Amino acid sequence: MSNKNKRQKFAELATFGNAFQNFTPQAPALKDNTGATIDYKGRWNEVYFDRSAPIVMELACGKAEYTLHMAQHRPERNYLGVDIKGNRIWKGAKYAWKEGLSHVGFIRTHIEQLPHFMGHNEVSEIWITFPDPYPRKAKARKRLTSPMFLGYYRQFVQPDGIINLKTDADSLFAYTLEVIEQEGLPILRQVNDVYKECPDDPLLTVKTFYEKMHLEEGRTIKFVSFRLNP
Repeated sequence: MSNKNKRQKFAELATFGNAFQNFTPQAPALKDNTGATIDYKGRWNEVYFDRSAPIVMELACGKAEYTLHMAQHRPERNYLGVDIKGNRIWKGAKYAWKEGLSHVGFIRTHIEQLPHFMGHNEVSEIWITFPDPYPRKAKARKRLTSPMFLGYYRQFVQPDGIINLKTDADSLFAYTLEVIEQEGLPILRQVNDVYKECPDDPLLTVKTFYEKMHLEEGRTIKFVSFRLNP
């Protein structure tokens, strides 16, 4: 993608009323499409969604395939897609904005910044779909299921909140199972081969942009769902 095309998407994203941005860690505040600083922490249902419903987040959402699918098939919940890549999140935000999906919003920020923007116990469920596996051991703490990131999530996810991981990376999957065991977290569901074990599951068989490439390469898709706290 050319830099010009990226700049155009960044500019258009800034006009959407469902997208809020902060890509400067030194200044932890979100801005809306007017450029105004907003503070919805602890009040997303009240101020943005204008209804009371469980909030589900997709982290590193990319083009937000899961965010949009869940929003259309489980509309009784509210959804927030999170990614730092503006040219990726643009696609999902544009679709939701055009379709008038008022129970969907997007946050362009680093995941580490989320405790600044989300209130205590405000989120009920997190989806992590095909994140960077960071295979080098020296970068294990950057994995989105590392104890460090679980610590971030605990600042805004409910005590009985659910974390869902879908990945093609054997190393990340094994690492996540180790972290779950070490922290004594209850596994709700474990699928070692999604398309072999549950090919008709309407949620697990949503194919993201990256998943389609992984499947073409013959990779096995794995899934685990667990509660953040015992």
